[in-house]
Amino acid sequence: MSLDFTLTKMDNNTIQTNIHAIRDAVPDHVTLVAVSKTQPLDAIASAYAEGIRDFGENRVAELVEKADAFPDDVRWHAIGHLQTNKAKTVAPLSHLIHAVDSTRIYEALALHKNPTPLDVLLQVHIAEESSKFGFLEDELRTLIEMSGNETFGNTSIRIKGLMGMATFTKDTTQIAKEFKGLRSLFEELAPSMGDDFDTLSMGMSGDWNIAINEGSTMIRVGSAIFGARH
Repeated sequence: MSLDFTLTKMDNNTIQTNIHAIRDAVPDHVTLVAVSKTQPLDAIASAYAEGIRDFGENRVAELVEKADAFPDDVRWHAIGHLQTNKAKTVAPLSHLIHAVDSTRIYEALALHKNPTPLDVLLQVHIAEESSKFGFLEDELRTLIEMSGNETFGNTSIRIKGLMGMATFTKDTTQIAKEFKGLRSLFEELAPSMGDDFDTLSMGMSGDWNIAINEGSTMIRVGSAIFGARH
């Protein structure tokens, strides 16, 4: 599939420069997901031309449109809060679903019968803001005990790890503390979850460097690559 989208030279150069700067600072073991939500197709094409293959979308309609517009080697990440009635649409398009934040969502995704297991992350509520989604720790443990990954008999979903978003604050000590807590939980659960449990997704444009210092293996970066959202 050919990509014939066009950007202004200035916008294209900015995206290229931003990607190179972030790549230079990010260790090889950390996956960079370019958050392309609300971004036009030509901006995504520019990032694609720089070798980015992991893109994050949080709106189902956008994900459907963009997945149809780009080659099959793009790995689409569903990163937003997901409604149960959208699960069957998102599942076949997603390389990884980041925001499994409730038992209801987990069960809705489990109904989708992929030829291979559907890879997901369980979102943990680590921030002070009540507006953020995610499992509380006790709820998370209950879900894992009841249905979990292949260890517990569910072969339609493969739990790849955990995801969490820190409090939106300038207090870097607080952000680091929240990320550290999520890493500790991840490390506690990992021995019983099997080899597939290998992803700790935390860190966005404003705090990805803190997240990597605290053990993140996947960061979701939007505005630091593309600039302000459209």
